Amino acid sequence: MVVVPTRLSQLFVRTLREDPADAEVASHRLLVRAGYIRRQAPGVFAWLPLGLRVRRKIEAIIRDEMDGVGAQEVHFPALLPREPYEASGRWTKYGDGIFRLQDRKGADYLLAPTHEEVFTLLVKDLYGSYKDLPLTIYQIQDKYRDEARPRAGLLRGREFTMKDAYSFDYTDAGLDLSYQGQRDAYERIFQRLGLEYVIVNADSGLMGGARSEEFLHPTVIGEDTFVRTDGGYAANVEAFRTVVPASIPLEGQAGAVVHDSPDTPTIATLVDLANTSHPRDDGRLWTAADTLKVVVLALRHLDGTREIVSVGLPGDREVDLKRIEVAFTPSDVEAATEDDFAANPLLTKGYIGPWSPAGPVLGGDVGGDAKHPAVPRSTTGIRFFLDPRVVDGTAWITGANEDQKHVFGLVAGRDFTGDSFLEVSEVRAGDEAPDGSGPIEVARGMEIGHVFQLGRFFAETLGLKVLDENGKLVTVTMGSYGIGVTRIMAVLAEANNDAKGLIWPKNIAPFDVHVIAATKEAEIHAAAESLAAALEARGQDVLLDDRPKVSAGVKFGDAELLGVPTIIIVGRGAAEGNVELWDRRSGDRTSVALTDIVDLIVAGDREVV
Repeated sequence: MVVVPTRLSQLFVRTLREDPADAEVASHRLLVRAGYIRRQAPGVFAWLPLGLRVRRKIEAIIRDEMDGVGAQEVHFPALLPREPYEASGRWTKYGDGIFRLQDRKGADYLLAPTHEEVFTLLVKDLYGSYKDLPLTIYQIQDKYRDEARPRAGLLRGREFTMKDAYSFDYTDAGLDLSYQGQRDAYERIFQRLGLEYVIVNADSGLMGGARSEEFLHPTVIGEDTFVRTDGGYAANVEAFRTVVPASIPLEGQAGAVVHDSPDTPTIATLVDLANTSHPRDDGRLWTAADTLKVVVLALRHLDGTREIVSVGLPGDREVDLKRIEVAFTPSDVEAATEDDFAANPLLTKGYIGPWSPAGPVLGGDVGGDAKHPAVPRSTTGIRFFLDPRVVDGTAWITGANEDQKHVFGLVAGRDFTGDSFLEVSEVRAGDEAPDGSGPIEVARGMEIGHVFQLGRFFAETLGLKVLDENGKLVTVTMGSYGIGVTRIMAVLAEANNDAKGLIWPKNIAPFDVHVIAATKEAEIHAAAESLAAALEARGQDVLLDDRPKVSAGVKFGDAELLGVPTIIIVGRGAAEGNVELWDRRSGDRTSVALTDIVDLIVAGDREVV
């Protein structure tokens, strides 16, 4: 069979000189401009030949590593019936986040956002003995999620491609081995792709499960915030746990005092008033950390009901929206409205606190003694959560639930309690890591992979059991392992570009070599054709820019945009037996003898990756 190069004159691609209007990040701009993808709808893209070439190379690396650890590939449909997801409870739990539809007979279906249920049922259908396990199966398949704000091209879309793998074991020790095997394979995948990554402790979200780790690529455009220490601790902010300070004895603390505090609806105005009108006895200035602010939220539960809740946290901290989402999942969370406050008149906006001179407004029962008798549980019906820093014995300035009044010296555990503690406050650089490894630093990252131990939830729910060595039915334990294939392509584009275009790593570039016929002369085109054929004959995948009526400047601009890292320019020097080797990554251009260039490229004597 005669191997021929891909001709740019015939390739289904059109490059664009202007950025697409909706592009927010470099990968989105460049992948569209270079003709790799094309927008069809918000968060939905068509894949053109160049895009498919890169995507398939990423998939090949993933398949190679999955197969190398004994995982076997399967393929499920994206269109799935309601029943498995109803059985697991996720038909409802996903809320508006999935695409639901009906067939002509009125049966419910969904476009799968993930496939745990059907993987579990398939193994249940085929396997029944411990002798069949361990088993790991995987697929590379499109997923669908109805993102409210699809953005950034392939980084956050409504249709995306994932590799999802699931391990099946009948012992916890077996799960640990399967988990570690997948985790190690992930490290090899990202190393082969040349992607920097950090492994962080993570929250499992709707999936549930025990051990959970994310692979994050550090980038300023990342949607995830993570923390790490020099001592090796790393976690995303949703999984970070506050180091809880020691409690303080209640005995001997002064009683709470209510003071007038006109025009102090904010923490800053309250601190100013406190230092001006009520200075501390020890001479230290009051700060925002001495105040307790109460944030009122509205939860929209899956059954459609709406609940008002409140959270008390130190006034120098803001709430973190992602941590709130995780804390109250699967309910939707939003700020309380004016109507909510009108329906709860005990909450005086701007002056809310867990206590008033008439007794507690929020929180549970508190104990008592002769000086501070027990007080009844709040009658508002509003659940009150506390930041873990609000430990017994800490004294606070907070709202008195009276207009223009605050209470000073309100003591946790004596004057108020919460219904429970909740991790929803912002995580800041300098906070102590929970493992004792020191202060944390905060960075941004993009999730590129997630491994976690599902445990027995899906197997128990869907009845996946096998007979063990003693003939006893035991519930299978599972692991789940995901890699965002199309997201990785976007992350690679983000990490490998310059002002002129893409610069792919050699092992995932759409072609090995980009040959340009730089002039319109027939002899130059003939030399470029001959060179391209020689490279193809030696196993190189070549893109030949043979467009006869396109200027050299346009060809060079397209080469920079397309991002093949090794470019050979066949120009007027070919008459003297020379071509120009262009290293797109470094920008270096070197004259090389035409008789040597094929051997040089094939041997890899020149660093071009």
